[in-house]
Amino acid sequence: MAKLPQDIHQAQLTLLLAAVMGCSQVLDQSVSLASERTSIERTYELTKYLDHQLKEIRDTYLSYLGPPFSDRDFSPPRPNSSSLSLPSAATRVDLWRGLENGVRLAQNQRAYTILLCAVKELASSTLCPYLQSSLLHFCSGLSGLLGAISGLMNTLGYTPPSHGNIPPLQGTTPIISAAPAPNDFSRKVEGFWVLRELQSWLQRSAKDFNRLKKRLRA
Repeated sequence: MAKLPQDIHQAQLTLLLAAVMGCSQVLDQSVSLASERTSIERTYELTKYLDHQLKEIRDTYLSYLGPPFSDRDFSPPRPNSSSLSLPSAATRVDLWRGLENGVRLAQNQRAYTILLCAVKELASSTLCPYLQSSLLHFCSGLSGLLGAISGLMNTLGYTPPSHGNIPPLQGTTPIISAAPAPNDFSRKVEGFWVLRELQSWLQRSAKDFNRLKKRLRA
């Protein structure tokens, strides 16, 4: 039995609507992917910028501390502490890369939250006005990175956890004690390790974001 013109029109309309819906889904996926790429790229670039900025601040800070901290090859032992205050970036590479993207991002967020407080404490205890201003300016950038990581997690569909709900990684050790350092040299060692660990986290974070970029290009 031949189809009536009305039936043909209805079938064509159905096909047209299906095509439109298909195009809309493809467009939504394209827009979502572009948003993810942009968010990752911005977070990556901010991390690289802060890493570069910190190298200059660290050189200035070590000069401010004076010998032996300003000596090129000086590397004091990591302070021992039983209280968790400052996270270490010394997790084994295979363990770190074996984590899911959301877990790594959450660990980055946790680390920078703690490190931001540590750098603020360094700034408050620094008597050199120029260095104090540089540290406080860096804190603003670090706050921006925390916001960028939270935004990236939302863009990728992960829920940014509150700081207290992120457990420390196995294989990491605390560096800075919650109790005040007993003497001036110990305080300088703590400041030295705050900046060293921060540099390590920034460099590892940049690698994380770069891998995310490559995953989206695949």
